[in-house]
Order: sequence, then structure tokens, then C-alpha cells
Amino acid sequence: MLLTQQAQTTLFGEAVKSHKLPKTQYLGSKERLVKWIFDNAPKEIESFLDAFSGTSVVGYYFKNKGKKVIVNDFLKFNFHIGKALIENKDITLDDNDIKLLLSGNKKAGSLIEDTFTDVFFERDQAHFLDNFRANINLLDNEYKKSLALTIMNRALTRKVLLGHFAHLSALRYSKDPLRVKRNPTIARPLKDLFLELVPEYNNAVFDNGKNNDVYCEDTIELVQKLENVDLVYFDPPYYGCHPDYQAFYHFLETFVEYWKDKEFVNGTKSYFPKKESGFVRKEETMDSFEKLFSTSAHIPYWLISYNSESYPKKEAMIDLIEQYKKVKVFEHEYQNHYGGKGSKKGTKEYLFYCYE
Repeated sequence: MLLTQQAQTTLFGEAVKSHKLPKTQYLGSKERLVKWIFDNAPKEIESFLDAFSGTSVVGYYFKNKGKKVIVNDFLKFNFHIGKALIENKDITLDDNDIKLLLSGNKKAGSLIEDTFTDVFFERDQAHFLDNFRANINLLDNEYKKSLALTIMNRALTRKVLLGHFAHLSALRYSKDPLRVKRNPTIARPLKDLFLELVPEYNNAVFDNGKNNDVYCEDTIELVQKLENVDLVYFDPPYYGCHPDYQAFYHFLETFVEYWKDKEFVNGTKSYFPKKESGFVRKEETMDSFEKLFSTSAHIPYWLISYNSESYPKKEAMIDLIEQYKKVKVFEHEYQNHYGGKGSKKGTKEYLFYCYE
């Protein structure tokens, strides 16, 4: 079992503490592969960029190893995870912050109650979320705001069946005795889930002695601006087998952004228009990879996670990479299915190790 802020390990002759990242529930997460990824990374690097960071699982692992870490994701709820747990060195939520977050707020909006009552939540829970979101803005520190958003978003993925918002079964299953018996969390109030998670997230905040950074930008534009990065890790959406992250997690983005300029469409009330990544349509995928690699050529090392069911295929990816770097390929075969990015039995995860 991992310990929080106490386990001593040795990294290249340096003693560092090991900290525990709270468990994530995110399709395509590299939580089970992160040690394999790190073990195949170049050992002499000092700075690390996770360019499609998601819930910052890989970035947090490298932070634990004493590296300067930069994380980037174009979804704002993921940006706040990086802000709370990667960039943040020592700011946590105290009792006064929690009291403020849970207090009444007559100026709170009603976006969640008006839009998502009887979609994912009963009215009282939707009203609670509007109130909580308004109170986040009253916190006196940006890291506290990011931490509060991150903890509540994790409470939301624990409460809603399957941990995502691309289905309409959450309310029905939360009233089904058999479902609740198997997973009591889906029937618990969000307030209780939030309070239960606060110590875990507070304990995950630590200072690794580096000035770590977080961005919410287009990756191709960002890599052109960054200097002094030794290793960049690319884990983009995989065309052909990746989940539609904005469809699955649209509510988390709506809760963070508290949209005033979006439409809410279809049964799940997903926001429209969506953000564009450049990797979700087949006709644009090759061009996006070419731009990504050409603008990243100045970074000495690349690691690229990829899947055997993705487009373009492995051989085409190698041909493209070799225009800029030498490449070795490591393989991991999935033994069972655990969701997202083609991670099902019999498929392979590729790790392209790219170097000069």
C-alpha cells in the first residue's frame, strides 16, 4: 500500500518522499501503466511535459520522482487538477474553507438546477451544486479554488453510475436497491462524498522542490513556446478507439466553467459547441501528428503512448516519427478490459521512445 507523505525511496542517489495521488476514474487513464511508462523514460532528464495530461496521473508520478513537471490539458476541469496537485506546493482546504463552501449563498446561480435536475440529480443535489459552485468563487486563494473544484468533481464521478455523464441511468440506478447494494456511493449525498475526499486530497498536496506549471492550451501551440523541456509525453486521443471525453465528462466541464454562452443539447444536456482537439476525426489526424512532431523537434526526448487499434497504425507512426527522431517501441498487452482508449483484452499499448 502506498503511504502518504512518508515513504522514503531513492531516485538516482536522491532521497525523496512518495505521495499518493487520489484514485482517479477516467477513461483512458494511465494509472495502471504509469510505472511502466516511467521505467522506460530516459533517466537523465530534469524537466517533464505531459502535453495531454488528463487527470495528471503521469505528471504526478514524475513530480513524485523529483522532476520539474509541466502539465497541459485543453479541458478546464483537468487544468484544475493540475493546478491543485502539480503546481500547488502547500495550499490545502482548512475547516474555515469547508464551512464557507457548504454555507448558504443567496447570490448563487441556478444553471445546474435548471439544466440537470432529473437528468443526473434530484433537485436538492442540483441546488447544492449551484450553491457550492458560487461559494468556490469566495475562497481567497486560486489553489484552494482548484482544489475545491477537483474534489467535488471526483465526488461527482463517484456518485454518478460508471463515473461518467454519457448515459441517463444515474438517477434510476441510484433508486435501485440491488444497484445501491453493489455500489452504495451512488445513493449518497454529494456533501458527504466531498467531506470524505477532502483529507485524501489535502494529503496529496506536496512540494517536490521544483516550480511546476499547469496550462490549459492547444498542445501544438504550447510546445512551440516552451523552452528547457527535456522530455515530452504525448498521450493524445486515439482515433478509432478513444472515448469522446467531452461527451463522457461534459458535466464536469460545465460545473467548472459554469457556462453562460453554450447550448445544452441531447438527453444528457452536453454543452455545444464542443472544443476541437484536432485528433478526433480521421481526415485530420495525420496532419495533427505532423504538426505536433514538427513543433516539438527541439525537445530532446519524446514518449508517445499509443494503441494497436488506433489510426494511423504503428508502422505509419514510426515512419512519421523517424522524420524527426530515432525511435524504439515498447509493448504492453492488455490482459483484461478496463475501459477507454482500446484497453481491452488482446490489444496492445505501445510506448514510442523517441530520441536524437
